[in-house]
Amino acid sequence: MQIHIAAVGQKMPRWVNEGYAEYARRLPHQARLNLIEIPAGKRGKNADVTQILDNEGERLLAAAPKGSRIIALERTGKPVTTRDIARNMESWMQSGADATLLIGGPEGLSRQCRRSAHEIWSLSALILPHPLVRVVLAEQLYRAWSINNNLPYHRED
Repeated sequence: MQIHIAAVGQKMPRWVNEGYAEYARRLPHQARLNLIEIPAGKRGKNADVTQILDNEGERLLAAAPKGSRIIALERTGKPVTTRDIARNMESWMQSGADATLLIGGPEGLSRQCRRSAHEIWSLSALILPHPLVRVVLAEQLYRAWSINNNLPYHRED
């Protein structure tokens, strides 16, 4: 099983790349993360944001491997806990199906991405900058994997 993260944006700051890479490196081969960066549409003063979102959305969906479970990440989605992510990850591993998690750009995801998703998750009610979501998501996937494998990384009070 592979977990694909299709994210809008390239040329992230060093701290984003290092944070993401740290948690991706910790995951074992059987739960490997694969980051797919989609170029952001050109935004400007008179840009057609709807058209930009539609174009980004098409490229995000095209990047998802055929047959993978698509999960859109949106602030307004279903709130998920780390334990929820762990249960989902266990299900993906048992089924052998890949999962593709979609991270939009500054304005979020297109309607088509939301309609095409099997699920829409919210990692937080906070509005997070899209580069930070990569790091948070990679850490939560590693934490979920550590829960499923009874590793000491995850601790609860």
